[in-house]
Amino acid sequence: MASAAEASGRFAGRLRGLGVWAAAIALLVVVWQGSLALGLMTPDLLPSVGAVLAAAGELIVSRSFLMHAGVTMAEVLVAFLIAAPLGIGLGIAIAESRYWSEVLKPIIFLIFSIPKTIFLPMFILAFGINFGQKVGFGVFSTIFIVLISSFAALESVKSEHVRVARAYGATPAQIAFRVYMPAMAPILLEAVRLAMIFNLTGILLAEMYASRAGLGQLIANWGENFMLKELIAGILLIAAAAILFNEAVRWFEARCEHWRR
Repeated sequence: MASAAEASGRFAGRLRGLGVWAAAIALLVVVWQGSLALGLMTPDLLPSVGAVLAAAGELIVSRSFLMHAGVTMAEVLVAFLIAAPLGIGLGIAIAESRYWSEVLKPIIFLIFSIPKTIFLPMFILAFGINFGQKVGFGVFSTIFIVLISSFAALESVKSEHVRVARAYGATPAQIAFRVYMPAMAPILLEAVRLAMIFNLTGILLAEMYASRAGLGQLIANWGENFMLKELIAGILLIAAAAILFNEAVRWFEARCEHWRR
């Protein structure tokens, strides 16, 4: 009965979430089209919803757009696969050492508070305008949020649980997988979602600043040439991809909800 009630509650929550999304999109469309109908905006500055959707449909089947999207996806994927495990591993190693925590944590928090875009010219000078420069800047933009989340994840492990496990003769591997992992998993999954946001933002900024290919370069080009239909359509497609990834991680996090108990 309890599991059925929980499943029903989750389903109702999903319906409410979909309802909120639908209402938000409907409100956006009404405001968008209303501003055009009332003359508050002109089609030259804000194309209609239909024109933008038509442009988005053309982009999706465009070989050039798909090529640029593939470049960006490759850069984002490589940067993420480097930054996420590296950040989690370093974060746990630093947090487990009192000495390195005292030495490195203030530096990490200091660098995290600095806007990363001011370091972008340094990456261009060091790596040039190429794939490695975008990946390097994506890793740099991402790894600090992963480090900080790893600190918080390790602090969420209750010391009494570890002591009880050791008292019952648990091996280090059993403690890692049955005590540390369940306690840390929710925070680390949240870190994955945040890391992808920082990663994608960093890659797009690097492409907009200086690049030969990628969605960021396309967006910068559309903006400079006043191609507003393509610009807004591209932004909406990127936003949709980011939302899909975010919701996929949230779904996986919900599947691991029992680890919180």
